[in-house]
Amino acid sequence: MKSTDQWLSRTTLTLVVVGLLVSIYMTIYKFTENDSMCLGSGDCATVNASRYSEVNGIPVAVIGALGYGAILAALLFESRSAFLRQNGSLLVFGMSLAGFLITVWLIYVEIALIRALCPFCIASQTVMTIVFILSIVRLIRESKA
Repeated sequence: MKSTDQWLSRTTLTLVVVGLLVSIYMTIYKFTENDSMCLGSGDCATVNASRYSEVNGIPVAVIGALGYGAILAALLFESRSAFLRQNGSLLVFGMSLAGFLITVWLIYVEIALIRALCPFCIASQTVMTIVFILSIVRLIRESKA
């Protein structure tokens, strides 16, 4: 594996772990409603209490944690599974595309509808956007190999 490929893999893996940890933190916050966990302006309490913080009763943070967990599993098992060795980059791209589209929606919701920005949400949205970009880079690099 080339050093740029290692950097790409390690960076993606690290970001996914960060996103997973942020999502777990926000899941705990959602279930405990412990406002002392909210840092900064207090807007995460506003976002967390909004009707947009759940989809059919499932907290958005839980959906994020599941998404990050699925991407993490694909990345970790990519070298151990023939299917993932062949399709892992495309799978990660697809999952991160879905995460990115959700991210775009959530940014719109925070800015236009709720009018409050949660620092943890912004962190997760930033991470997912970068993971999506890196997944595109991985696909391009693999197609040239």
